[in-house]
Amino acid sequence: MYQIVPIQAQHDADICRIIQQVGAQYGAIGAGFGPSDAEVTCMSQHYVAEQRSQYLVALLDGHVVGGAGIAPFLHYREIAELKKLFLLPSSQGLGIGKALTQACLAFAQAQGYQQCYLDTLSSMQSAIALYESLGFIHLDQPLAGTLHGGCDVWMLKNLPTTESICGRERDPTS
Repeated sequence: MYQIVPIQAQHDADICRIIQQVGAQYGAIGAGFGPSDAEVTCMSQHYVAEQRSQYLVALLDGHVVGGAGIAPFLHYREIAELKKLFLLPSSQGLGIGKALTQACLAFAQAQGYQQCYLDTLSSMQSAIALYESLGFIHLDQPLAGTLHGGCDVWMLKNLPTTESICGRERDPTS
């Protein structure tokens, strides 16, 4: 069985290796791709609650097998970005990616984000299928300011507000 836990400094080296290794398998190498972002070397320092961000790692038998994060998209207060969802091939198909994504989306909702954006590669078909199953829709182009110019798939999901989650739809006129 796996566990999903907030990243800690002792996970940084493992998740860095996983992000770079899995990214390379899909051609996500160099500028314009998430695995090349400077934050990858010390994820625990970049994803902190004070910045409305969180990175989660998945542990399988006590070993890091993947992770995913949520952070503000640029300067937009209402848009979060799902970032760096990467899993070792040996841990794919176990529901870990879905659990990580759902935990990230729950955090985003709790932080008051109204939408969640992501970018990925068309070669990552299982990830795209996961995102579609969770209600992400395809965009024709990236949101303005997207840093990962190498990506060719852009998706967005509207997040339910606290009021709609509790069964009380918000009146847009109030």
